[in-house]
Amino acid sequence: MIIDQQFARELAGDLLDINAVLLRPDNPFVWSSGWNSPIYCDNRLTIVYPEIRKKISEKLAEIVTEHVGRVDVITGTATAGIPHAAWVADRLNKPMSYVRARAKAYGMGNQIEGRVRKGESTVVIEDLISTGTSAISVVEALQFIGANVKGLLTIFTYGFDVSNQAIADHDIPFYTLTDYATLVDVALEKGTIRESDVAFLNQWRKHPDTWPDPVS
Repeated sequence: MIIDQQFARELAGDLLDINAVLLRPDNPFVWSSGWNSPIYCDNRLTIVYPEIRKKISEKLAEIVTEHVGRVDVITGTATAGIPHAAWVADRLNKPMSYVRARAKAYGMGNQIEGRVRKGESTVVIEDLISTGTSAISVVEALQFIGANVKGLLTIFTYGFDVSNQAIADHDIPFYTLTDYATLVDVALEKGTIRESDVAFLNQWRKHPDTWPDPVS
């Protein structure tokens, strides 16, 4: 869910301006999954720009305060969600943790770093939702130890049906600062893409596993 549409458009413009998001409908990228993709998103670049990272952390903190409610801990996803979770935790004066994709094979074997106790409430902060698999694995790790996950927040989502369904299946309130549909609209407005690209780009979001082949 996007809470603030104007902010979503402003942030989409920022991501395009700093090349955190690249759109190449004529020369697609290839993801590790093997999918062809007209978009590459690297929100790690946002940490380079103080004004943008401040804007992001302020809005995430606002969503936690005004829409999620009281939480005990702010949790980031490893690794890209960690800095944003740290800035949000600092703004809200809350403890912070982060969750690895899997437990370490050495030392204490931790998957959750920092601390989240059984019964404590938390929100998960991610930088990007694609299929939703990594974010959901973090939610499940927290729920396994008895934490109360009150929300999943991200900077950007592609809005795939598979990720929307996975989040809905776990009954987690979901908030995103901006999304693919907003980005495409802003990119068209800025002249980054052509009007003739829009239908092609929208087809990818609906059928990312078969794009650019037509769906029968």
